[in-house]
Amino acid sequence: MSQIPETANKGLENVIACTSEISTIHDVTLLYRGYTIEDLASHCTFEEVVYLLWNGALPTESQLHSFRLKVEQNSPLSNEMVSVLTEIAKTQAHSMAKLRTAISYFGLLDPEAEDNSLEGIRSKGIRLTSAIGPLVAALSRLEQKQAVIAPVPGKSLAWNFLNMIRGKEPSAEEEKLFDTALVLHADHELNASAFTARVVASTTSDYYSAITAALGSLKGPLHGGANEHVMLMLKEIGSYQQVQAFIDDAVEAKKKVMGIGHRVYKNGDPRGKILKTLSLQTCKKTGLEEFHRMLVTIEEQMLERKGLMPNVDFYSGLVYTALGLRARDFTPIFAVSRASGWTAQALEQYANNRIYRPRAIYTGPTQLSVSPIHQR
Repeated sequence: MSQIPETANKGLENVIACTSEISTIHDVTLLYRGYTIEDLASHCTFEEVVYLLWNGALPTESQLHSFRLKVEQNSPLSNEMVSVLTEIAKTQAHSMAKLRTAISYFGLLDPEAEDNSLEGIRSKGIRLTSAIGPLVAALSRLEQKQAVIAPVPGKSLAWNFLNMIRGKEPSAEEEKLFDTALVLHADHELNASAFTARVVASTTSDYYSAITAALGSLKGPLHGGANEHVMLMLKEIGSYQQVQAFIDDAVEAKKKVMGIGHRVYKNGDPRGKILKTLSLQTCKKTGLEEFHRMLVTIEEQMLERKGLMPNVDFYSGLVYTALGLRARDFTPIFAVSRASGWTAQALEQYANNRIYRPRAIYTGPTQLSVSPIHQR
């Protein structure tokens, strides 16, 4: 039997799978194409960041205008798609399972779905990035037996999403907060869903297969589903007075505290720090200040007692709650942003492809022989 390396069976930790120019965790921050996440969150819109991820440079005014026009043209949902969403919404499935099915059908309606040229992938990326917000918003409203709201021309992806899902125009502050959340979630190096997308793309399967597979990966509570579970955790705790007892129990029983800890960040997730600051003012205005206070205390206690710090999911669920969004929609909202990153990852994979084919260390028997069936 082969000697098993120390890193084996530990989620490919520290294994280099590819080279990439898209994003990286660098020192104590996250970079998109060389720009810090703090700089981008402060100065760029989500549309600018999507362009950056796909093209390697921030857009000029004319390039951004052209890109926004393409997004606007591809945002409205067809009547056939709305009819399919109406049927999907009637099921009792998980919200991400519904979105996964919707995206798969969305791909069926693309007559050029099998075009794996870089220009073809880019066109499909615009088509999906433009429509995934309307898809998520429509599913949410249909589940609540409300009418689907069409996107408004001339408005940002962030503005339109909040308007479509809530049926209420966002304030400038709300639009900026949600736009920042989209920027923060757009890409994150070789995380589970990005790796999934690249593995599927490496087989030269179609773009929609790669995205649907990535959605399945994001669905897991250890990946994209954590933000929803953070809010469920807060509601389970009940009040600020119960936080200490919850932490004591979690530490003693070695329970996982959702939104705490990260495989790579050891000095804290910079995205979480940004959302922590931005969410406080909104929480004060919406009566959620106690939830914010609870999260801050959990953060402090987990750092002191376990040496662990929050990731982006720890505060993002609270941001979405403060914006009036349902917990069940949190992970699909993650996908509204991350579809842009998956597209960037797929583009890079198709451009310089080699199929992924890792090996496993076999730990089973090797000396067996088949006995006649009557002797088994």
